[in-house]
Amino acid sequence: MKEESFSALRQQMLQEVVAHTVYVRDELNKPALDDRVLAVIGKVPRHEFVPIELKSYAYANVPLPIGYGKTISQPFIVALMTDLLDVQPHDTVLEIGTGLGYQAAILAELAAKVYSIEIVDELAALARKRLTRLGYTNVEMCVNDGYHGWAERAPFDKLMVTAAPDLIPPPLINQLKAGGKMVIPAGLSDSQQLMLVEKDEAGRVSTKEILAVRFTSLEHDDQPQVS
Repeated sequence: MKEESFSALRQQMLQEVVAHTVYVRDELNKPALDDRVLAVIGKVPRHEFVPIELKSYAYANVPLPIGYGKTISQPFIVALMTDLLDVQPHDTVLEIGTGLGYQAAILAELAAKVYSIEIVDELAALARKRLTRLGYTNVEMCVNDGYHGWAERAPFDKLMVTAAPDLIPPPLINQLKAGGKMVIPAGLSDSQQLMLVEKDEAGRVSTKEILAVRFTSLEHDDQPQVS
C-alpha cells in the first residue's frame, strides 16, 4: 500500500475518533478532544507500529494484536488517554507498556521527554527500532516490570499506563510530581475503568472514573531488574 493511501486512511481514522468522542461526550463531560492531540493522531503513522501482516488494518478504530498476548490500543482510546493526560511541551512523561511504540510516539510529539517501560524483551527491541527509524530521539526505554515505575528517572509530570492492574500501584503514585496527572485503566478484567489520577500541589491524590474499558493485565514481578 502506498504512503498516500495510508495518509487517506489516517484522516478517515481521525474522523472516526472525532465522531466517537461526540458519541461518549456525556461520559467525558466534553464534546471534543484537544486540537493538539487530534493533530498528532492525524500525523503519526500508525501503520509503522503494527505487525507487517496487519498494516492494511492499521487505521481501523479497533485494537490490534501485536504478539506476546499484547495489543495496540484502539485509536480512540489512544487519543482519549492522551487528551486526559494534558501533556505540555515541557513535560517529562512515563509510559508503562511500550508495546510496539505507537503511544510513545504520540507522547513524544507533545512532551519534552518520554520514558517508556516494556516487560517483553522482544517487543521492546521492535519498538526501539521503529522509534529510532522514525526519528523519535526524545524517547528512552527500558525492559522492566512497569508496576514499580522507573524510580531512577522519577519524578514525572505525567504518567500513562497502557495495561490494567487490579488497583493503582503505589509506586506510580509516589513517582508522580505534585501537580501531575496519571491516566490508568484499573480493575478486574470484566470491570475495568479508565481512571484519571491527579496529585495536587500539596501532594493530595484524587481519582476520577472516566469510561469502562478492557485492557490486558499489568504484569507484576516482586523483584524487577532494569536492563
